[in-house]
Amino acid sequence: MSEKKCYYEILSISKTAGGSQVKAAYRKAALQHHPDRNPGDEVAEAAFKEASEAYEVLSDEAKRSTYDQFGHQGLAGQGFQDMGDVFSSFGNIFEEFFGFSGGGGGRGRGRRGADLRYDLQLEFEDAVFGAERDIEFERDVECTTCSGEGAPAGGKSECSTCGGIGQVRRSQGFFSVQTTCPSCRGRGVTITNPCKPCKGQGVTKEKRTLSVKVPAGVDSGLRLRVSEEGEGGAGGGSPGDLYVILHVKDHEFFERNEEDIILSQKVGIAQAALGAKIEVPTLEGKEELIIPPGTQHGHRVTISGQGVPHLKGVGRGDLIVEISVRVPEKMTKEQREALEKFAELSGEEVHHGGNGFFSKLF
Repeated sequence: MSEKKCYYEILSISKTAGGSQVKAAYRKAALQHHPDRNPGDEVAEAAFKEASEAYEVLSDEAKRSTYDQFGHQGLAGQGFQDMGDVFSSFGNIFEEFFGFSGGGGGRGRGRRGADLRYDLQLEFEDAVFGAERDIEFERDVECTTCSGEGAPAGGKSECSTCGGIGQVRRSQGFFSVQTTCPSCRGRGVTITNPCKPCKGQGVTKEKRTLSVKVPAGVDSGLRLRVSEEGEGGAGGGSPGDLYVILHVKDHEFFERNEEDIILSQKVGIAQAALGAKIEVPTLEGKEELIIPPGTQHGHRVTISGQGVPHLKGVGRGDLIVEISVRVPEKMTKEQREALEKFAELSGEEVHHGGNGFFSKLF
């Protein structure tokens, strides 16, 4: 097991720091690492828990004195529970600092709804130029019959375990720890007559249709956040967010490389050798392209400004046309004779007629 970090180091304060300094340092750390600001970030969650644990100790004179004398060993009997318990212990602090509950219960405190995920398939062109798409999904929302209470008027009673507080205390060695009540889960009440539509849950299912704007220049894996379109909160808590995960389909001709688009264009041997003027497809129609004489297989020609728009800036990438010299699989007699003559003039050895290479092509 790794050694626990020093509480003073976690909050970046000195051992002589006063109460206001401890509070200010914790506020800064909590704002930076709070899980609501870093959804799904386990590193931020761990840092937030460390900061909360450090603040609980250093903001309490008795606990701080014990820690200063005996270090973490002196607090070994107290322990810390999971993230929910940490939130419970600091509910009042969160309300004072941030204006919302830490999510750990307590009578009258709402709980934020869960975030939702939606996977959206996009055509290649939609990812390049942007689009607006309607999506349909299902989410939990506050029950309108009971206003999210889970029971009609008179259908609740005070929790007998916590006495309506929503939290319970238990002793661990010389210390007592406050945790969320296991019976009522922090609500302070138990339901005796559940609401029929929501079956006492306080939420019901809702089918939702939403228009999502996809900005130009997005790519697969990008996550669009739609605020408060997730699951409904409980007890008056705010809704969660909806995260739209983008998946861009492959294109028949084009391949993307960051902001550039790659096009593989086949040309004949004569066109590559003598030069040519051809038309190539772009995302905005046909474009004329000059093939210089002596173009080699794999040569690249750039068409500026025909790539993908920069998602966080101005301008666009380029369309890069990669030349692929096409060797004919079958030739007419005249074509073969012309190539043989060219080989002779070039001093190149080739197979002639009979059972040779070219005869097998007919």
